[in-house]
Amino acid sequence: MVRWVHNESSALSPETTNRALGLPDDAFEQRTPLRGQITKREVRAVALYSMGLRPDSLIWDIGAGTGSVSVEAGLIAAQGNVFAIERDLESMPLLEKNIARWGTSNVHIVIGEAPEALEELPDPDSVFIGGSGGNLDLIIDHVADRLKPGGHMVVNLAVLERTQSSFHRLKSWGLSAEMVMVHAARGKEMPDDTVRLESLNPVFVLTGWQVE
Repeated sequence: MVRWVHNESSALSPETTNRALGLPDDAFEQRTPLRGQITKREVRAVALYSMGLRPDSLIWDIGAGTGSVSVEAGLIAAQGNVFAIERDLESMPLLEKNIARWGTSNVHIVIGEAPEALEELPDPDSVFIGGSGGNLDLIIDHVADRLKPGGHMVVNLAVLERTQSSFHRLKSWGLSAEMVMVHAARGKEMPDDTVRLESLNPVFVLTGWQVE
């Protein structure tokens, strides 16, 4: 079953009005005990840049989770639309809360599993794939077939073994492609007033794009 939830509210919260791009991870409501399973801000920055967003972009965020990418993409593409596609019903209340707090009226939730949930959506300019539910190859194929001229597809992967096959799948559709590994470390203050670095799990960011 696919359900499309239109966000028709034009009222923005005080937090949303004129806010700067870029939110810390703890600004988003997250699931417990799975807290922290969002696209981290360091990776989010690279992914958003790689999506080639424009003010009027039409965006798919596949595997939207609790909405960190959707929210930030909606701010950049303020004259466009973002479709946050998520199949996990347990994440839905948090996704709705985060969009209501930080998003704008151009972010819409689509409840369902990709690629079936994508069928009735308008063709995208930019696509972020943060979760695939085991259907990554099918999703890449569907997106590549629907991507507008000059469009960008970004795939986040945490497992090295999937990077090669996914990279070559992007290429097989005639897309230009690149792969970046984002491996960040955050400073943590210690009791002795020193600062040490805590490493985050590396994430592979694959980008495929059509040359205009």
